[in-house]
Amino acid sequence: MPGSGKTSVLLVEDSPSLVRAYKHYLADEPFDLTVAETGQQAVDALAAHDFEVVLLDLRLPDMDGMEILESLHGKDDSPEVVVITAHGSINIAVEAMRLGAFDFLVKPFNNERLITALRGALDARASRSTQTDETDEALQGFHSFVGASPAMQQVYKTIRMAAGSKATVFIVGESGTGKELAAEAVHASSPRAKGPMVAINCAAIPKGLIESEIFGHVRGAFTGAVQDRDGAAARAHGGTLFLDEICEMDLDLQTKLLRFVQTGSFERVGDSRSRSVDVRFVCATNKDPMKAVQEGRFREDLFYRLHVIPVQMPPLRDRGDDILMIAGRFLSLYAREEKKSFSRFSPEAAQAMMTYRWPGNIRELQNVVRSITVLYDAEFVSLDMLPPNVTGGMVARPEPAAAPAAPVASNSVAQFIAEERTVRTEADIRPLEDVEREAIEDAIDICKGNIAKAASLLGVSPSTIYRKKQTWDAREAS
Repeated sequence: MPGSGKTSVLLVEDSPSLVRAYKHYLADEPFDLTVAETGQQAVDALAAHDFEVVLLDLRLPDMDGMEILESLHGKDDSPEVVVITAHGSINIAVEAMRLGAFDFLVKPFNNERLITALRGALDARASRSTQTDETDEALQGFHSFVGASPAMQQVYKTIRMAAGSKATVFIVGESGTGKELAAEAVHASSPRAKGPMVAINCAAIPKGLIESEIFGHVRGAFTGAVQDRDGAAARAHGGTLFLDEICEMDLDLQTKLLRFVQTGSFERVGDSRSRSVDVRFVCATNKDPMKAVQEGRFREDLFYRLHVIPVQMPPLRDRGDDILMIAGRFLSLYAREEKKSFSRFSPEAAQAMMTYRWPGNIRELQNVVRSITVLYDAEFVSLDMLPPNVTGGMVARPEPAAAPAAPVASNSVAQFIAEERTVRTEADIRPLEDVEREAIEDAIDICKGNIAKAASLLGVSPSTIYRKKQTWDAREAS
């Protein structure tokens, strides 16, 4: 029970076998687990003790788990909630995130996923307790981020650890992964949060103007300079200077930037007087900075001066369930803006979005959801509302050229079975369960044990395959 010195966790789960499994997962972890088998037991336990985290199964014998979540939402010092759901209830889980749940686990999940979710919830709770002036919306996530995948948990952890320092943060990631959000989180988490954050996009400003934009100029320094003007460096005094797309900066200007980073001093264009400011540098690029150094496009000494605390932003395709969390947030936002009825995604649409690779990352996802809310109006987003590139391919990770041919993607296991195993006479008819198992096992074998790829090609969720394998193994063990 709470009070043992370990992290107090309330597990709300009515399946004895799953309770045993979760206890086994956490046996060597510093968690004090209390079990409630019904909703009422959970309500009573929450009233009697202060838990730090609640693992909440939404399907309970006596009530809907959402009722428990709603009762906790908005309360001071309430526990972080990690929702447990079956694959078919992902849309409900996304709704739970809007009600304040920190994360959701899709059955079946392994010990690593469970422990990561619990640790992430504890980090979020610790962050919440030290940021009492933040809004309720901010407390539900990490600053403006949406998502609780292990990859993003690492980003949050790095930002928290770096926030109190003046050391330069160097953010790398594909376009659309949220590099600017990360820079804003570094600033907002730091002692400089009340100071200015000034951003400069080094790729968007013409070569002849960027020096003036960063350092400022004096009157008459060049044609059009009709008065003295402070640049981003001076405006960021006491705060943060964010240099986006840093690898696109001209080499001559990189030399001046290096001196500024080293000394905190600079001269405005056309001015011989040196000025000193106190700024914290945050840089970002969607390129490989080391490759830019090797190709001579980025000064090596500047790179090592700036590359103090690296932050790697994961692409959306590597963020798992975050995809639906982010899509749900966009859907709620744009449905309100456009005065549409959308509240969720159909299971088929959700599956297509989970298997698509999202080369444009969050920006592409945002545009897709915005387009849907403008062009359609319904209770839920159906598969046919998604653009063809999301539903018609680009779902599997590229394999080496020598890899064996994989089965053609289909909409369901049943369709795959129908296409691949023709029944000619009554004697050829076999139980559907046996044929389905053979199809799944063949797909896994063809994909060399890669269940995610096999599931994608079969048109089902990986959790579906894991669940079926668990059922088969249990049946054979009995």
